[in-house]
Formats: sequence, structure tokens, C-alpha cells
Amino acid sequence: MNIVWTEVVVAALLLASGGIVLTAALGLWRLPDFFARMHAPALASTLATWLVGAATIVHFSIREGQLSLHVWLAVVLLSITAPVTTMVLARAALFRRRHAGDDLPPPLAGERPRQPRDLDAADD
Repeated sequence: MNIVWTEVVVAALLLASGGIVLTAALGLWRLPDFFARMHAPALASTLATWLVGAATIVHFSIREGQLSLHVWLAVVLLSITAPVTTMVLARAALFRRRHAGDDLPPPLAGERPRQPRDLDAADD
């Protein structure tokens, strides 16, 4: 009877992980530009990995009869590297947009685009 509940918990964690990744994929598809798109997958992949890691720990701990925490190494490494990767991608995109001559930083929604003389006056 204990194994049935373990399988239900593992299945629920894996389905939740899949739902989060599906939601992130929809956000990736619907968001307007690169800078908005890069945020959703980074957060979702980290949270989904934590859920898969929790499912793995539950499954193997019950199967082996002792607490099995070796999977947390992969989860912690991903949690450290995902934000770093996102930062590197954002900096590369900013560099490319500056090199293309785009107005940076982009104006906020409803704000008029900045003119070069506005930027010079702000530096004074």
C-alpha cells in the first residue's frame, strides 16, 4: 500500500513539472521580444528541475529504503548555472542591439522614445 502512495506522489510531481514547462513554453511563444522571452524559461526550467528532483528523491528513497539525496547535486548545479546563462544571453543581446544602433535602454510602455539630446542632458 505504501508503494501506491509513493507512485501517486511521484506522478503528481512529474505532472506538475510538465505543466510548469508547458506554461513556460506558452510564455516563450506569446511574449513579444527576446528580453521578455528569456525570463520565463529560466525560471520554469529551474522550478521544473526541482520538482523532478523531488520526485526522484521520493522514488529512490522508498525503493532503496534509505534517504537518497544524490540527485540534489544536479538540481543545485542547474539552479546556479541557469541564472548565469540567462545573464550572459541578456548581455550578448544588449551588445548586439547596441552594435545595431538601437535606442537603449528601450522606452517603457507608453513612454516616448528618447532622443540623443535627452540622453546628453541626463548626463549633466
